[in-house]
Amino acid sequence: MNKTLYFTFLFFFLWALQVFVLNNILLFGYVNPYLYIAFIFFYPLRKNRFNLIFISFLLGLGVDLFSNTGGIHAFASVFIAYFRLFFIKLFFNKLEADYPFFKLKSEPFGKVFNFVITLTILHHFLLFAFANFSFGNLSGVFLNTLYSAIFTLVLFFSGSYIFTKDY
Repeated sequence: MNKTLYFTFLFFFLWALQVFVLNNILLFGYVNPYLYIAFIFFYPLRKNRFNLIFISFLLGLGVDLFSNTGGIHAFASVFIAYFRLFFIKLFFNKLEADYPFFKLKSEPFGKVFNFVITLTILHHFLLFAFANFSFGNLSGVFLNTLYSAIFTLVLFFSGSYIFTKDY
């Protein structure tokens, strides 16, 4: 399977999984996994970030349309897609010459873990901060972020271990 077809399938699979399965999971009143952001982690690394940002916007908007959340998934997805390159440079010490050869699966687990957990917490914090949009419920934002991030990370690492091909 070529890379374009693989990432097209991954896009629609993660979107459908999020919309039809994971959005219906709500543990303890505030734990909801947002696994669709895994697409942003696995997307090929390029200097020009426009494609990733646009696709992340479409992915987030697709989740927003079925979640009635008014664009917060699109905003959080675009935010982490924009800053993904910064965190790749920070955690993996990659240069522009390394971009065509970068694969998340071939990197050391500790670096991947730090990268994924940072972007997941950023995404979830923005998502819940805009969903609540109040400083009065800041503890609720932190709890939602923490517990949903843990659930998302467990699903991400178990799913990537089981399903990810070497792309």
